[in-house]
Amino acid sequence: MTDSDLGRALPLPTPSSELQTRLAERRSAPAQALGGPGPSRAEIERILLLGARTPDHGKLFPWRFVVMGPESRAKLAESLRPLAERQPDAGKAGKVLSKLTAAPVTVLVVSAQVESQKVPVWEQQLSAGAVCMNLEHAANALGYSTSWITDWYSYDPQALELLGVEPDEQVAGFVHIGTLAEAPLERPRPDLTQKVVWRD
Repeated sequence: MTDSDLGRALPLPTPSSELQTRLAERRSAPAQALGGPGPSRAEIERILLLGARTPDHGKLFPWRFVVMGPESRAKLAESLRPLAERQPDAGKAGKVLSKLTAAPVTVLVVSAQVESQKVPVWEQQLSAGAVCMNLEHAANALGYSTSWITDWYSYDPQALELLGVEPDEQVAGFVHIGTLAEAPLERPRPDLTQKVVWRD
C-alpha cells in the first residue's frame, strides 16, 4: 500500500459462491503431513499482505511476522529438544517437534502488545488471532494447505527466548504452509442450535 491508496474507496462486498464454498470446506491440515511444494517468495509476500488486512481496533498493528524456512526450523527443533525433555510428558513434547519441520514454510505470528489508553490488550490479542486466520485463508486461496498451531514451545519461557519473543509478547501461532498428498477428512463441527441465541 502506498500513501496514494489511503482514502481510496474500496468495492462493497458482492455475493461469491466460490468464497462461500471455500469457507464451507475449510479444513486445517495435520502439520506433520504438510510437504512440498510450498509457496514461492512472491506468494509468501502476497499471503502476508492479505493476512495483514485484519480487524485492528485503533490501527495499532499489534503483531509481527517471522517467516521461517526449513533450515531455521530444523535448528530451532534441535535447540528445543533439551527443553522437551523437561516437559511433564517428555516423549510427547519431543514428538510434536516434528510439526515444526515438516512444512516447506512457517509463519510465526507474534502478538506484540502496543501501549494504548484506548485499546485493551485483549482486543490486540484478538487482532493477532484474526491475522492467523487470515493467513490461512490467503494461503488456501493460493492453493496451499495450512495448520495453525501453538504447542508447548509457544509458552515455555526458555523456548520463547529461543524464538526471539520478547517478555511483553506472546505467540499467537505457528502457521505452517504446504501441500497435502491426500485430501483431509471432515471433522466434527458444532451443532449451532446449541451455540446460537436469536434476539429480535
